[in-house]
Amino acid sequence: MSRSSLALVCCLLGAAACAPDSAPVRQIAPADPSFITHGTFDATNTYPNVGALVVKRLRDGQVFPECSGTLIAPTVFLTAGHCTLFVQSLSSADFAIGVSFANPIPWGDLTNPQTPVILATSIHTHPGYNQRQSDPADLGVIIIPAQVGLTPATLPTLGLLDELQASHALQDARFTAVGYGVFARVVGGGTPFFLDFNPEPRQYASSGFNALSPGYLRLSQNPSHGDGGTCFGDSGGPNFLSVNGTLVLAATTVTGDPNCRSTNVDYRLDTETARSFLGQYVSLP
Repeated sequence: MSRSSLALVCCLLGAAACAPDSAPVRQIAPADPSFITHGTFDATNTYPNVGALVVKRLRDGQVFPECSGTLIAPTVFLTAGHCTLFVQSLSSADFAIGVSFANPIPWGDLTNPQTPVILATSIHTHPGYNQRQSDPADLGVIIIPAQVGLTPATLPTLGLLDELQASHALQDARFTAVGYGVFARVVGGGTPFFLDFNPEPRQYASSGFNALSPGYLRLSQNPSHGDGGTCFGDSGGPNFLSVNGTLVLAATTVTGDPNCRSTNVDYRLDTETARSFLGQYVSLP
């Protein structure tokens, strides 16, 4: 099955969950715009605690990276709620759900049985997940066996982004998005489409601050401003910010503009809504 086969499954969840554009080879299941654009391959494993949420088809063992995410505790992998909701809808008789920190990840017909895939022991979507623009609670966690040797990411303190905005520290801040998404939109000569890699590498890009609201952090990914950003496949991936010398996982990628060129829209992790969910699985700062 190519990832385009998963597009149908996605759209059965409802049109609102499906993206305006579709990747022709690797269809990202939840399909909110989210992939690294104008970024850099993580060739030196700078972000080893960032992985991919993968679906493994049981009849032939082929794997398909669907979303991105971050290890936030030895057994807890954080991603987007629309990603966990999607994989929870798949038949356990046909698919296994897991996480891979491999870099890159061969998928589909190029699946390598030697690629480490850590199968989930349980999957949890924020019970308050919704389509509201103010606070969608778009979070989910994958519980996996303890990952020795990987240092979990640091979560933000309550209200951190509000504090930084009040002190005018966000205006010139640079955020780093990381993920396993597709990497370029091609236009001209027919229907626009997105280019992809197989094997799929981990990539990262730097973005400038755009706006802050109660539930969202919005970042610029306009290349004319020197920014990169996210698109299909980066949903659930981290947006890191250096705070007093510590790399903090400030928000997770959840959506963006249809062309993956203007704005990276991220769900804040420093809110009461986010912390009430995450606190069930990790110790909060």
